Amino acid sequence: MCSKHKTQLYKELATRFRKVANQTLHTDSPDLPECFQLSVLSWLPCVYLWFACPPYIFYLQRNNKGYIMMSILNRVKTVFGLVLWIVCWTDLFGTFHELQQGDTKPPIYFVTPLVVGMTMLLALFLIQFERLSGVQSSGILFIFWFLSVLCAIVPFRSKILQAKYQSEISDKLRFTTFYFYFSLIVAELILSCFNEKPPLFSNIDTDPNPCPQSTAGFLSTMTFWWFTSMAIKGYKNPLEAKDLWSLNKRDSSEVVVPKLLREWEVEQAKAHSAEDQSTQALYSKPLPEGESNHVGGESSPEEVEVLLSKTKDPKKPSFLRSLIKAFGPYFLIGSAFKLLQDLITFVNPQLLKLLISFTKQKGAPTWWGYTLAFLMFFAAFLQTLILHQHFQYCFVTGMRLRTSIIGAIYRKSLIITNAAKRTSTVGEIVNLMSVDAQRFMDLTTFLNMLWSAPLQIILALYFLWQNLGPSVLAGVAVMILLIPLNAAIAVKTRVYQVEQMQYKDARIKLMNEILNGIKVLKLYAWESSFKDKVLEIRQKELNVLRKTAYLGALSTMAWTSAPFLVALTTFAVYVTVDKNNILDAEKAFVSLSLFNILRFPLNMLPQVISSIIQASVSLKRIQDFLSHDELDPESVDRNNTATDGSVTVVNGKFTWAKQHPSTLHNINLMVPQGSLLAVVGHVGCGKSSLVSALLGEMEKMEGDISIRGSVAYVPQQAWIQNATLRDNILFGKAYNEQKYRCCLEACALTQDLEVLPGGDLTEIGEKGINLSGGQRQRVSLARALYHEADVYLLDDPLSAVDAHVAKHIFDHVIGPEGALQGKTRILVTHGISFLPQVDNIVVMVEGRVSEMGSYQELLKQNGAFAEFLRNYSLEDIIEEDEATEALIDEEDFPDDALSNHTDMVDNEPVVNEAKRQFIRQISIISGDLENPKSRSVRKRLCSERKHAESDPEKKLPKVDKLIQAETAETGRVKSKVFWEYAKAVGPLLSLVICFLYGCQSAAAIGANVWLSQWTNDAAQNVTQENVSMRVGVYAALGFAQGVLLLANCLLSKAYSMLRAAKLMHLYMLQGVLRAPQGFFESTPTGRVLNRFSKDVDIIDSHIPDNIDIWMRTFWHTVNVLIVCSALTPLFLLVVVPLMVFYWWVQRFYVATSRQLKRLESVSRSPIYSHFSETVTGSSVIRAYGRHNAFVLMSDMKVDENQKSYYPGIVSNRWLGVRIEFIGNCIVLFAALFAVIGKDKLNPGLVGLSVSYALLVTMSLNWMVRMTSDLESNIVAVERVKEYSETKTEAPWEVEDKKPSSDWPSQGNVEFRDYSVRYREGLELVLKNLTLSVKGGEKIGIVGRTGAGKSSMTLCLFRLLEAAGGEITIDGVKISEIGLHDLRSKLTIIPQEPVLFSGSLRMNLDPFEKYSDGEVWKALELSHLNKFVSNQPAKLELECSEGGENLSVGQRQLVCLARALLRKTRILILDEATAAIDLETDDLIQSTIRTQFEDCTVFTIAHRLNTIMDYTRVLVLDKGQIAEFDTPTNLLFQRGIFYGMAKDAGLAQ
Repeated sequence: MCSKHKTQLYKELATRFRKVANQTLHTDSPDLPECFQLSVLSWLPCVYLWFACPPYIFYLQRNNKGYIMMSILNRVKTVFGLVLWIVCWTDLFGTFHELQQGDTKPPIYFVTPLVVGMTMLLALFLIQFERLSGVQSSGILFIFWFLSVLCAIVPFRSKILQAKYQSEISDKLRFTTFYFYFSLIVAELILSCFNEKPPLFSNIDTDPNPCPQSTAGFLSTMTFWWFTSMAIKGYKNPLEAKDLWSLNKRDSSEVVVPKLLREWEVEQAKAHSAEDQSTQALYSKPLPEGESNHVGGESSPEEVEVLLSKTKDPKKPSFLRSLIKAFGPYFLIGSAFKLLQDLITFVNPQLLKLLISFTKQKGAPTWWGYTLAFLMFFAAFLQTLILHQHFQYCFVTGMRLRTSIIGAIYRKSLIITNAAKRTSTVGEIVNLMSVDAQRFMDLTTFLNMLWSAPLQIILALYFLWQNLGPSVLAGVAVMILLIPLNAAIAVKTRVYQVEQMQYKDARIKLMNEILNGIKVLKLYAWESSFKDKVLEIRQKELNVLRKTAYLGALSTMAWTSAPFLVALTTFAVYVTVDKNNILDAEKAFVSLSLFNILRFPLNMLPQVISSIIQASVSLKRIQDFLSHDELDPESVDRNNTATDGSVTVVNGKFTWAKQHPSTLHNINLMVPQGSLLAVVGHVGCGKSSLVSALLGEMEKMEGDISIRGSVAYVPQQAWIQNATLRDNILFGKAYNEQKYRCCLEACALTQDLEVLPGGDLTEIGEKGINLSGGQRQRVSLARALYHEADVYLLDDPLSAVDAHVAKHIFDHVIGPEGALQGKTRILVTHGISFLPQVDNIVVMVEGRVSEMGSYQELLKQNGAFAEFLRNYSLEDIIEEDEATEALIDEEDFPDDALSNHTDMVDNEPVVNEAKRQFIRQISIISGDLENPKSRSVRKRLCSERKHAESDPEKKLPKVDKLIQAETAETGRVKSKVFWEYAKAVGPLLSLVICFLYGCQSAAAIGANVWLSQWTNDAAQNVTQENVSMRVGVYAALGFAQGVLLLANCLLSKAYSMLRAAKLMHLYMLQGVLRAPQGFFESTPTGRVLNRFSKDVDIIDSHIPDNIDIWMRTFWHTVNVLIVCSALTPLFLLVVVPLMVFYWWVQRFYVATSRQLKRLESVSRSPIYSHFSETVTGSSVIRAYGRHNAFVLMSDMKVDENQKSYYPGIVSNRWLGVRIEFIGNCIVLFAALFAVIGKDKLNPGLVGLSVSYALLVTMSLNWMVRMTSDLESNIVAVERVKEYSETKTEAPWEVEDKKPSSDWPSQGNVEFRDYSVRYREGLELVLKNLTLSVKGGEKIGIVGRTGAGKSSMTLCLFRLLEAAGGEITIDGVKISEIGLHDLRSKLTIIPQEPVLFSGSLRMNLDPFEKYSDGEVWKALELSHLNKFVSNQPAKLELECSEGGENLSVGQRQLVCLARALLRKTRILILDEATAAIDLETDDLIQSTIRTQFEDCTVFTIAHRLNTIMDYTRVLVLDKGQIAEFDTPTNLLFQRGIFYGMAKDAGLAQ
């Protein structure tokens, strides 16, 4: 009975179900049963809201932004919510009322109104709760209202249908309440699209240009609509920096960097504690017998070290872990979006399956087709929105990573020890910031693919298995076989990349040195030697790039053919395994679309893995850098009060690096408060090291240092920032007019300011390039003086200035009567004349203090010091006494004699077409008053004007920039640039390449059209006969595609584009090396280096990739449109408007994004130039305690850069959403037209057109992206080209004017009416000089700073070209011969010794013209042979960057050795004796006297005693010859020279 009952029940259910199915599916006007409407449809939104609520409320409590005032919008929403609740409960009470009437309803009529009513109350609560938490627009509620409306549409329609079919409405109450309900939820949905006002007290009000994202609504956020305003602005006019939005607070350095540093400190602390435990364990182990060589078996520290190295390395702090802790949580939100998107991806192939089966059924109702088409569209659209949210999260994480890494590296670079600094050059650290931080940023975008790709692969395989069964395994096997191939390629590529990075590093390092020492290269005519060195490295780099390109071509081919090979094997196996397996359209095209989904994760995985490997290398580099030893802030005791000395060193032993032998040993010093201590000694005896030790810059091995009070430091080589002169002196202190003027007076800078074009507001170029050596030193001194510290460490500040200026500075600043009296001063000096006036003298010999005491005591002791003095300055001392009696005041000098010109050694004073420029600047400033920053500039100018007018001589400061801002090109990239690139590639080749891409694409289409023909066989049952033919042709077409692709890649990437890269770099290098000296003075090195690293890199590797992808996607898109239009000609109607919209969006995007990229790259170089400046000046920054201020400056520069990067990311998202919308429309119309024309089309063609349309989104997106990338990257071609076309100096060699090989044989030099200026539109520096010098004469050139002494030498070398007149040497006019012919025949010992990194041998003789014997001879004569032969490497001694590992004096001697090697007839000495102690100086002078006896020598002298025995002395004044005669006659004439001699104590 029971079973009978059951069967009856089943039958009843089945009939009922058939009835429902007939009512819903198989009818032309479908409807859903009322029970379903009331239960599922009504509960769906409610369930969603109740589940979403708790986590959302928790989130809001954590992120409260402050409350929002009640607004009309909010009130309306609340009222509607209340009414909704009332409406629902009216339903409920209605049901109760009916119950009383005796009309019992099913329970659903009670439950549903109750549930919906409660949910409305929850929504009401959320509306208010969000207002109090400061949410301006709610996503959660928007989705809720949207779902509610969606679910209510069905009952909305069915109630109308019921009313239509029945004469009167049966259930009037529910009919009415429902329509009330419906209109209210639609109203709520519309209202929730609008935004509330921002919360009270938010920083939106204070920000001049806030980012609209923070106030954007939910819809606007999802579609990135808030970016549109910038896209429009960027389309109308090119964007400028002032149009950019401020950075969101949460992305700024001040939030992001500390976050990472906190985590990193935790990591370091962990590692240290682990390390301490392991070392404790070691030390406590008793030593095994036989290891102890001391009584009692104590191990020496060396042994412990050996033991330590045997044990495993201590645990390193993990930088990765700190990154994950700091930025992981935010990134995970993006990952959640990615997961959703992956799942939705697989909806469309299932819908495609249904669509194809729909076209097969003849009698199916058409609404099925339309529903499927719209479902496809909706699924695709949802996928778009979610995908771009995911990208947004990833990119923002990447941006924060970059900010924080740069911040961390910058902070670290300020405190690493000198030993650590030696291990990594400035260039390498800048690379960490630029390249490695960038790698992390790029990685975050793909990181989710690590888990998402396997997930997609698994899902795709599952659906494929359902579709084709086990045959899928054949396809999978092919994929798996391809993986090791690609892995091998990836590993190899990785190796090549590391190699290429090394070459690139080496090349940039060399370029950096070339640019820093360009003046020396020009003076020595060494450019071609260095050019060859660069090109040699470049050639190696290109060879590696070529290998990479071969591998790239292989892997591209493997990946592009992969989906095809998989499809081929799968289909072939499927039809051959079993006679009954028939390949029909459904199976083929659904499988194809699944294979296409597979293609992306398979493509990405190896990329992600290689990108992870790259990032891991970067991670290690950054981690190593951040783990370097830091200077011990405690090594100098700053707050000691115990001793009475202001500076005390007890038993000090110091070294530059822990593992090196000590540089200074048993140093004992006690400097009383307020005394002046002089430190003297030979070159390289450790004087500067002593100062460094006092600053805490050296490793303290034993002993104690204490310094009482603050410190000011003047380094031996002045460190000048790229800022105004005033900022360089103030160095962060507040401006105090009177104190400032006193500092300038004391440091003898007042006169220099009169000459500088902008007074003290003149901008100083990088490394102080437009100041002379003496001025730089005085600015550095003025900075120290202005700082009013307690202890002054002065490292030979007087060496770079003239004798009388030195005297002035000593008297007014350093000496017993100077501005610093009463302060503790430690002065390293070579000037003997000042020693009698100091309190104490320390004599250093080979790193220890040999004697110490006052001047008189040391003379009495009769030790080394006395000996030293006796030799040098007996006459000095006597004269000194007399001079003091005469007490020469400055006023005694004839005033005009000491011309008030600035020294123009290696500077051109800055342009003076001033009025126009200045008026323009003022007008710009008043033009943008809305910008508060510029207002302050204006105020500043006014205040300056006030005190300018009070002083009648001073004119209004003409603010003029030496360094012109780097121009960001604006507007469209000119087609000329593309043509330039095509020319470099080869015009014919370019055409061939385009044609090949077309062919490859055609082959791909052919294969798919063939497949659709093949599936149609299934319908006609003619399968078995021609299976092999079908498979064969399909395979042939596919392989043709692969081969064409390979040929193309090899042709374009490995051959033609590399050739273009090679030529472009070559031309740029030539252009830069041929540029005149002026170019380097007005262009910061960083900018030129940027072209050689970043832009060359783009041409090497980015542009070829861009072109490749662009060509492929372009042809692919064209194909899709052709196929769809051919099948359903109606499609053309839709394509046209869609393409117009596409073109329109793309123009908006490209205009904006290109400009954003340009702004980004322009704002990037200041980060690096500020950084390299900081690294070189870190000791000064630390000494003055300006550490934090510089960190802030760096952060500001990084934020400024991210300000243009962030809109750049968003512009990509904005574009993506819009372009993919077009793609989704194409899918929609392809499906719709397939439904409309279903009778005419066979299933194969429907499958073909829709599966093609599903692919188009991707390629449209890539195409715009690549167009834009190409446009942004092709700018590199333009920038490289700009430098290859710079104005060049005269030719290096002029064939028909070549002088004879032994020229100049006599060495006669003649100036005829010679004038010169630094730049067009400037004053003459030398005016009408006429003089002639016989061969072999020795000429001393003297004159006040800025009289034009150095300019004369530059004229001889033609670094400055004549403005009038001429110079002849041995009867040859130097202006007619080639520059190299001229320069290689003159020798100069320049003012600043420049060494290049490389062997010492290379520094002396880069062309390898001379034998080793000759080189040793030169070293012997320049007194370096002892030093060099003591080195293990002898001549191959590696000089570090800039010769850092030699002392300044030794570098000077190396320059002397260069001169001795060249031994030309004419020698020029430019203040070469400045940084050397007297003994060495004497050696040099005697060497020059003996070795260059028969040569013509010009000496620019600071110390007059060096030129007292010269043939003649030339006194220059204001660029004219004031006196020219023998020294004796000049003294006799009592003119300018006599005054100078008297000042130096050489004349009575």
